[in-house]
Amino acid sequence: MDWNPELLERSFAGKIFGRKIYYYPETDSTNDEAFSLGLAGAPEGTIVIADSQKRGKGRFQRSWHSPSGANIYTSVILRPPFESDGASRIPLMAGVAVAEVLDKYSPGIIKLKWPNDILINGQKVCGILSQARITDRKIDFIVLGIGINVNMNRNQLAVEIQNTATSLAMETGQEISRHELIIRLYENLEKWYKQLLQKGFSSVKGTWLEMTPMIGQKVQVMFKDETIEGQATGIDDDGSLILLEADNKEIKVTAGDATILKR
Repeated sequence: MDWNPELLERSFAGKIFGRKIYYYPETDSTNDEAFSLGLAGAPEGTIVIADSQKRGKGRFQRSWHSPSGANIYTSVILRPPFESDGASRIPLMAGVAVAEVLDKYSPGIIKLKWPNDILINGQKVCGILSQARITDRKIDFIVLGIGINVNMNRNQLAVEIQNTATSLAMETGQEISRHELIIRLYENLEKWYKQLLQKGFSSVKGTWLEMTPMIGQKVQVMFKDETIEGQATGIDDDGSLILLEADNKEIKVTAGDATILKR
């Protein structure tokens, strides 16, 4: 195991993210731990890290396979001064921050998939789960969970995702220091979070659009029992995906699983 909590605390000294770190050899879910801490008043920048999760969470209550000694499972508490409709910008901001860091390990092939997946050569290497507590239409806090497949091999992936997921080690042929990666992750995440607060969503939006292959493509979005198809033309200022349907009607999609349809 390459985690060193004391060294991490020293690395994050003086920064917003990492001002307090909770480390667990094993937990049910870093998002659940962070949410409980948020309810108890934990300050912005509080980080939860686990070596493994018993019930790691993906979107729509899916599980996130979380073996020990291999990956990054982490959550951070944010308290942005946003109205509730600003919450959907956070996972897009995080996607840009994570993608920039992963690009240092696999240059030129990291892509973003709306709303919160990071891909290498079309296969998922990272997922982001944002959970907000809203009070009187304002954000009380947001728990931003990030799971990165770092040193997993193909056999460690759950059978149902072996053809759709990958890891940094599988793509680079090298073992990656999780300690170094998480420091880079939170340094870059803090940079982009400050930029979002100080300059607004436009710079995040522009970089996100540069890093996605979805724009101009025919896309299918599935949410619960509904399926929508259209050409992806951009993202709105609230983070919604903009689609142009066959009848040239423009619609905005706020949630769902988006997939580029093969021609």
